[in-house]
Amino acid sequence: MQDRAKIVIIGGGAVGCSIAYHLAQRGERDVLVIEKSLVTHGATWHAAGLIGQLRSKRNLTKMMQNSVALCERLAKETGQETGWHQVGSLRVASSPDHWQEIKRTATTARSFGFELELLSAKEAQEKFPYMSTDGVLGAAFIPTDGYIDPYSYTMALVAGARAGGVKFEQNVLVEDIIIKGNRVKGVQTDKGYVECDTLVNAAGLWAGQVSQLAGIALPTTVVEHQYCVTDKSQNIPTDLPTFRDPHNLFYLKPEVGGFVIGGWEEGTPHVGKKRLPFEFGRELYEGNFDRFEKVLLPAAERLPILNELGIQTMINGPIPVSADGEPILGQIPEQPNHFVACGFTAGIAGSGGAGEVMANWILEGDPGMDLWAFDVRRFGPHQASSSYLSQRSVEVYAQYYKVHFPATEMQTARLRRRSPLYNALAKNGASFGSKSGWERPNFFWREGMERVDNPSFERIGWEKTVGFEHQAIREKVALIDQSSFSKFEIIGKDAASFLQRLAVNNVDKAPGTATYTQLCNERGGIEADLTIIRETDDRFYVVTGSGFGVRDRHWIESNIAPRENVHLSDITSSRAVINLCGPFARKVLEKVSDDDVSHEGFAFLGARWIHIGMAPVLAVRLTYVGELGWELHIPVEYAAYVYELLRQAGEEFDIIDAGYRAIDSLRMEKRYLYWGADIGPDYTPLEAGLGFCVKLSKGDFIGKDALQKQKEEGVTRKLCCFVVDKDIHLYGSEAIYHQGKLVGLTTSGNFGYTVGQSIAFGYLPANIIDAGGFEIEAYCERHAAKRIDGSAYDTARTKILC
Repeated sequence: MQDRAKIVIIGGGAVGCSIAYHLAQRGERDVLVIEKSLVTHGATWHAAGLIGQLRSKRNLTKMMQNSVALCERLAKETGQETGWHQVGSLRVASSPDHWQEIKRTATTARSFGFELELLSAKEAQEKFPYMSTDGVLGAAFIPTDGYIDPYSYTMALVAGARAGGVKFEQNVLVEDIIIKGNRVKGVQTDKGYVECDTLVNAAGLWAGQVSQLAGIALPTTVVEHQYCVTDKSQNIPTDLPTFRDPHNLFYLKPEVGGFVIGGWEEGTPHVGKKRLPFEFGRELYEGNFDRFEKVLLPAAERLPILNELGIQTMINGPIPVSADGEPILGQIPEQPNHFVACGFTAGIAGSGGAGEVMANWILEGDPGMDLWAFDVRRFGPHQASSSYLSQRSVEVYAQYYKVHFPATEMQTARLRRRSPLYNALAKNGASFGSKSGWERPNFFWREGMERVDNPSFERIGWEKTVGFEHQAIREKVALIDQSSFSKFEIIGKDAASFLQRLAVNNVDKAPGTATYTQLCNERGGIEADLTIIRETDDRFYVVTGSGFGVRDRHWIESNIAPRENVHLSDITSSRAVINLCGPFARKVLEKVSDDDVSHEGFAFLGARWIHIGMAPVLAVRLTYVGELGWELHIPVEYAAYVYELLRQAGEEFDIIDAGYRAIDSLRMEKRYLYWGADIGPDYTPLEAGLGFCVKLSKGDFIGKDALQKQKEEGVTRKLCCFVVDKDIHLYGSEAIYHQGKLVGLTTSGNFGYTVGQSIAFGYLPANIIDAGGFEIEAYCERHAAKRIDGSAYDTARTKILC
């Protein structure tokens, strides 16, 4: 076996072979794929092979569309038959909630021009005559979906990769990954050592174990998945579409006169701490008919023909699943030449597009599109623990076909990461959600309320909780526990010049000031959206979102030059944060602190250490809700004490606790943006209306050339704010129409309890923003929408500058 390759890929499943194929397509010949047994062994060979494309986000759908495009051309290109059948897919709704979800999905599909047809139950039956229409409210048909033979497809990828110069070594086990400093130097196998410049972990079922060889914990594990193959019948045509009935938990694909039927039931077995042995290859588990009844019996009610067909084969095989059920892609933050592509519960469907974006990532340092929902950096270290994965993996598996309500909270692996205020907030009626493992208050139950938070596509009853908190912040005063913020300390004699080069805004200000800024890539796309507080000349405090800590830290550290005297420390766990906000916030603070907190003595975006009672607190005057307020950053041992003082001081002003659902409603009224929805690597600050943060005159910074050019030439799209008088339930990804023509999609949506209107953000072509005639489509119904300048509430900012 060769002893060196520029790029080594571990894993010969569909994903690893697709990466190899796409690297070869890009002209990269020095690639070696190492497979511990034979190509396709593990999970690929026994996959059902359904390929569906539509996802909740445009870029994720685009990636899946690229998979289908590959399926359409691969056989002709390589001469290797793939078994691709583009028969379309039919998804039926057997419950009102599933029908609402399908209509929401259809609206999302329209927002980016994806072909999807909504059908009645009778029309669905015409496409799949064997289905019963009992209880079916409607269906969605996607004509470009289909299914493929996983083995043949993967072998075609191998043929294409080999034609481009890629080498494959089978029956070779990687025993160790050699690290020098923070870089992979090579892999030790049972056949010898192989040096490499870049390593890609595409080891599928064993990706977590392989990553541990490099000292990396990945949040992926293995569960069992079952499907059956029915007996054959000469009466079953070969051109039936694939079929899904999520309410009844099952999927189906035609199989040469029969059917393949599988599903996503609750309680699937987790492989557990014993892990899957490396010796496991083309093997299966014993079928569990008792468990499979949860899938098969509802399937037989929907498809009565199944009562006439026997079961020919039962397949019970291992499949990978990540901590949130989505694939894990990207660059390992700790090791810049180490990439990962794993955790694919539906690996055949995602493999083609994943191979393309991974080739981009490896060769260009960028996937070519914003893939935050799949990015390895979305996870924290606790999510890779066996304790977490053993619980959460079983739950996310069972969620695969359940209705995905906008405010759904997972229930397992909870109560592990709690702020110092958790017990006090729980006593006060908090309904907690989870973000990056943190228990955070979504809202607070009021006295006498039935404490049942039923998920829904509608915000039923939210006016009594979320609306109440919203109005309290607008009219009185509230406390919000925001201890889950990710927090970094950046120190060193080059810290100021480094951050000036990294941020678009001017951060080289006097100590005691906070700067809201974006960190951009060379294209001007927004990689991070955060606050930088200068405490001393060479000490900065950086605050970002709860779920962005790993990603933002990686972006910051990866841009530190070798000889720069800059050091970053994660101090998230050392400080709690209480947001004191509302018109009476100053009156409350004055009662517990002797420091000058007047507007003249403590200006907006000021930051300094004060005392609240006997506790030292870093007070930062800023807002994400659009009212007078301070973020109070408190050493954790003082947090409960400070909270108690503030509650006592605020009693005369009717102070309350508030949660994150109110924050979202409030920030929508103020046009405050959220990274990952409204802004991200695909959008620039100028397009998003954040040009006030971009200081082109301050000197060089990352993205300056692109932003300078864009400012000179003018932006071609702009983020706009819309209001809808009708109380419709907007969440983002709704279609925007202008004079009957599709022009964009919403990025966020909510109801503004102060303005009494539904609010949405969305990007529009710059040449139509001053026109009228806009509509927003939600659940397949269009509603007149008015584009407004600025924000829906307090455009003049008088409430925060007082």
